Amino acid sequence: MNTRNKTAEQAAVAREFDAGRLSRRDFMRKSAALGVTAAAPLAFGARHAKAQAADRYDYIVIGAGSAGCALAARLSEDADKNVLVLEAGPADENQYIHIPAAFPNLFQTPLDWAYTSTPQEHSDGLQLYMPRGKVFGGCSSINAMIYKRGNPVCYDAWGADNPGWSHADVLPLFKRSENNERGADDSHGVGGPLNVADLRDPNPVSLAMVEAAVEAGYPTQSDFNAGTDQEGFGLYQVTQKDGMRNSTAVAFLHPALERDNLAIQAEAHAQNLIIEDGRCTGVRFKAGEEMHEVFADAEVILSAGSIGSPQILMLSGIGPRAHLEEMGISVLHDLPGVGQNLQEHLMAPVAHVCTQPVTLAHALEPEQAELLGQGMGLLTSNIGEGGGYLTVMEDAPAPDLQFHFAPTWFISDGAGNPTDSEGFTILPSLVGTKSVGEITLASANPDDAPLINPNAFAEPQDLEILVEGVKIARKIMASPALDDFRGEERFPGPAVQTDEEIRNYLRGNSQTIYHPVGTCKMGSGDMAVVGADLKVHGIEGLRVADASIMPTIVNGNTNAAAIMIGEKCSDLIRA
Repeated sequence: MNTRNKTAEQAAVAREFDAGRLSRRDFMRKSAALGVTAAAPLAFGARHAKAQAADRYDYIVIGAGSAGCALAARLSEDADKNVLVLEAGPADENQYIHIPAAFPNLFQTPLDWAYTSTPQEHSDGLQLYMPRGKVFGGCSSINAMIYKRGNPVCYDAWGADNPGWSHADVLPLFKRSENNERGADDSHGVGGPLNVADLRDPNPVSLAMVEAAVEAGYPTQSDFNAGTDQEGFGLYQVTQKDGMRNSTAVAFLHPALERDNLAIQAEAHAQNLIIEDGRCTGVRFKAGEEMHEVFADAEVILSAGSIGSPQILMLSGIGPRAHLEEMGISVLHDLPGVGQNLQEHLMAPVAHVCTQPVTLAHALEPEQAELLGQGMGLLTSNIGEGGGYLTVMEDAPAPDLQFHFAPTWFISDGAGNPTDSEGFTILPSLVGTKSVGEITLASANPDDAPLINPNAFAEPQDLEILVEGVKIARKIMASPALDDFRGEERFPGPAVQTDEEIRNYLRGNSQTIYHPVGTCKMGSGDMAVVGADLKVHGIEGLRVADASIMPTIVNGNTNAAAIMIGEKCSDLIRA
């Protein structure tokens, strides 16, 4: 089938869906059978993206991820402005994207950049897997859908050096994005593109784990996104609608592509920025085996994420002089903070055999597909169904320890799950990270992944927080509410008891929570890359809008914050 016929068929399928004559499940099934050629501007059904013949646009957004989708959708609300989005991956047609419990099946696939860290000096040489979405929606298409903003004090810390970024400033943006099914209040909004919901069918093990935390002496928490008091345990809200994933592609991008002034180029790998006389005027990208150039009359906005954005800057000659010269790249602007300030959250499993057949091990049984059609059943699980917050360090400005509850094994990002039994997992999670790492280039070739060093546990405090987390997790696991489900402890296992034994376990068995931030730091100091207006210091016509601009990492899942950054950037530009 040629591209024109594929596009026509996609348009027909989308019209049927938009008119209500096709269920979402059938829409995904039919769409998945219709591909788009690598070098063709994507036409997503009736939401047709019309490219301009002259390859000139007002705005070019690099990356259709969590921030990029929100940003592009908002910019295209101005009908007299033309917007192009360049996305390295394909359209979000794979059904595993939209079925919540299926997201681990997307790891290590063409929809995942599948980065791996350098060997970690303070973690026995451990190499950390760092998945990043390479698809419409970016990480919001492959993540666990947990809707968590982080504590207000995190944003107030940003605002101290960046006017307009305190919690009072950004709260309206969170609320504008949100359609919270619980309704509107001082902390939440309704009517926004992003649907935020309670889990429709939480697993009995997840419910028991929340009850077990209460029995262990910890408070309950019904809303982790309301005010500064996050302490306690409960179920998480998720970015889902009717039991299906509500990614930023579904929520923001697809509706915006109905506009004639928004175009998107799928499978377009940005190679470098085009800089002329100190101004960014365009982007050079590769589609298939062909190189292309597109130009922006107003601005180029990097939304390629905390790994992709600094890499593209450095490939363009913007970054630390000594490093660029070492890579043989001509230095256009010496900006030493590019790629520095990398921060990440870490977690490690405390996991037991489950004695009842209720876990997500049964998610692929035939009846679960039927339940999914009703927005119920195991396939609606986001895997990290619940958890909580506690404060370990007395001087912590906000809770520094988070927990993720999973009604299944989740060992080594799922790659180390036992196959001889069912299990359930509590993952104590470091969210008060002090260790700081960096991203550097491996070579001047854009196809080579950069070198990623989160510098895990470089600060001893980070390790001690997780040691306490393992102890607390074990206390919760031992509570009566889990008696009906709890079998033997497999991880860390009975042989791991002393603090030093727990430290050794953590050094060899921790994993990231897929929250890299900070590598294009916002601020005014020598190591800042962008200002409070998100403009790159020293380069005209260029901004960065993604999690890389965070000066410090928020103490929770970072997807909601990334979306807010996209919203904020759109306001800064449109103002």
